[in-house]
Amino acid sequence: MTPKVDTALTRMLGIDYPVIMAPMFLVSNAKMVIEAAHAGIAGSIPALNYRTDAEFRKALTEIKQATDKAFGINLITNKSNIRLREQLDTCKEFRVPFIITSLGSPQQVIEECRPLGMKVFCDVIDLDYAKKVEAMQPDALIAVNNEAGGHAGRISPKDLITTLVNNCKVPVISAGGVGNGAQMKTMLDYGACGISIGSPFIASTESPVSQEYKMACVNYGAKDIVMTTKLSGTPCTVINTDYVKSIGTEQNWFEKLLNQNKQLKKWTKMLTFYKGMKLLEKAAFSATYQTMWCAGPSIEYVKDIRPVKEIAASLINEYFEAAKNQSVTA
Repeated sequence: MTPKVDTALTRMLGIDYPVIMAPMFLVSNAKMVIEAAHAGIAGSIPALNYRTDAEFRKALTEIKQATDKAFGINLITNKSNIRLREQLDTCKEFRVPFIITSLGSPQQVIEECRPLGMKVFCDVIDLDYAKKVEAMQPDALIAVNNEAGGHAGRISPKDLITTLVNNCKVPVISAGGVGNGAQMKTMLDYGACGISIGSPFIASTESPVSQEYKMACVNYGAKDIVMTTKLSGTPCTVINTDYVKSIGTEQNWFEKLLNQNKQLKKWTKMLTFYKGMKLLEKAAFSATYQTMWCAGPSIEYVKDIRPVKEIAASLINEYFEAAKNQSVTA
């Protein structure tokens, strides 16, 4: 039997291993979260994966009926998410164990959720923003580094984790730069209390995306990941398919012009977000490579399509193997 790993994250969530299966737009679903719980880790889902509150409630009910283990919901907290109020109310009603906030101020979420016993983890990309968030009293910071999938940061895993650990009093969870157990151990050695890992789970049996998307994660590698502003207006990592190469990765001159106008910027960003998410939605479920597929460089370590429990088990076994090897050479 594989031993448990004791960290601040495992204690906060009551999980066996300090791993969050990251929330992935149009990828994460209830089935994946349930299987993550069975594997001793915590799964999470973006609330925006559900078009209606009724669909969201159905998914939360399914998870709650299948497991009493911790799971999380990701909330986009900037003004582009016009459904935030509704999503937050539903999360509170269901007492979702933890919330991950992204792309905006987490203050409202922290103030409303923590009194209910719900944990709040906040995405941050640098120390300045981390200190602002820390003042709002979250339960942990998620250090989104420059190797993360989706909306990546700018700072290397080591520099970001060590900077936050040395300057902040709340636990730090690392997001990005982990495709195997050895890399997971490295992040914990830097001072993180856990990791958030997403891209390797895209190619899972339970993932709802197309077989072509999954096989792209198998067949492409780290060198094929590029940053684009086409999807949401905010830099986002995608697989550099022929289609991506043909349309480019930068906003056109008109989009850039609108973004420079302070009065129009908010609405332009909202429109770009909406258009980009529609494009990504089509890509996620389309049976063609002529689309945009979101992923991070950790697909380098994806060699086949496997169940969530098997992916998680490999990660944990590799972690313990790396720890064993380190102790032998020490």
